[in-house]
Amino acid sequence: MLLDINYFYAHSGLIILFVVGILVIKSITAGLASLLIGYPLRIAVLIGMALSQVGEFSFVLSKTGLMYGFLSGDFFQLFLCVSVLTMAVTPFAIAFAPRMAGYIIKLPLPQRFGFIKHPHLKGREVHTENDHLVIIGYGFNGKNLAQAAKMAGIPYSIVEMNPEIVKDAKAKNEPIYYGDAVHESILKSLNIEGARIVVVAISDPVATRRIISTIRKISPKVHIIVRTRYTRELNPLFELGANDVIPEEFETSVEIFTRVLTKYLIPRDEIEAFISDVRSQCYEMLRTPSAMTATYSDLERHIHDINISTFRIHRDSPLSGKTLAQIDLRKRYGVSVVAIKRDTEILPNPGADTVIRTDDVLFIIGTPDKIIKATDKFVSPGEKDGGDESV
Repeated sequence: MLLDINYFYAHSGLIILFVVGILVIKSITAGLASLLIGYPLRIAVLIGMALSQVGEFSFVLSKTGLMYGFLSGDFFQLFLCVSVLTMAVTPFAIAFAPRMAGYIIKLPLPQRFGFIKHPHLKGREVHTENDHLVIIGYGFNGKNLAQAAKMAGIPYSIVEMNPEIVKDAKAKNEPIYYGDAVHESILKSLNIEGARIVVVAISDPVATRRIISTIRKISPKVHIIVRTRYTRELNPLFELGANDVIPEEFETSVEIFTRVLTKYLIPRDEIEAFISDVRSQCYEMLRTPSAMTATYSDLERHIHDINISTFRIHRDSPLSGKTLAQIDLRKRYGVSVVAIKRDTEILPNPGADTVIRTDDVLFIIGTPDKIIKATDKFVSPGEKDGGDESV
């Protein structure tokens, strides 16, 4: 609103010159500062381009300068035009930054840019173990994978470019290395050629693609597993050389559907075969619903009308003190006792000679109408314990 459009048109050449100069100088300054505090070159480029605009606080200072006569009217308008333009360019600069970073790291720069030493970390380290697992990214998924590998006795190494995370992990004796895995020198220091599996568990899709390409250039045989947030990344990542791509969107759906099928009492081997097919076909069934319908239209709900219900045996219950053979619920009511909860203990598949005691909780299975008939016969409405659980 403070901008004078007429001034902008009258001095457009000078304004553009200042805009370009400020963007370049601020990008270099912010990027250099990032390098000095220990961030890799690619991250320094991203930071520099993200901070290249004139900040909002400059408006506060300029208004104060104008008030006290430090800035003239024309110079104030020049400042406004330049500031507004740099802010307008910022979204495009941030969007272009990953590509620019990719161009820069391809330049024949000294390899030390991939190993810039952070004040809190040791210098360059080289991993010499073979047949190991390499984890790229020590976020939530990377930490869980490292924990699982440790429990399974699988040798592993981690590369992470957040220096504070590396510092904390080293304090816990994790085999973690500091650096940006897009650099070939970093990957070679992890002995990628001798690794069996590499897991890329970062959330930067541009860096992920670059890492896969670099790994494939170093080692055509290593097995690459990639985690991605977006399904649109599946085909490009496979084309770059990834062996397995795990999209978070589909894996969540798979887990939910697995539990749904389990509750419908579909046999576990059929569920596992279904999930295996979904994953082996790169989630094509989920991406193309018609394929899933044609392939699995015969996946029936085997016992869809079966419920499991629970009820507690009270002191005055006619079932208390009797064996399951004596009450014979299966013959008389068409329901079966599949388990008994006694205090904190669960008695699965109780035998016919099992005696029912006061305060036992019976788990009975059957059709809804037969469960209602059986419980109404032996249990008053206020005594039911938890009601029905549809399976």
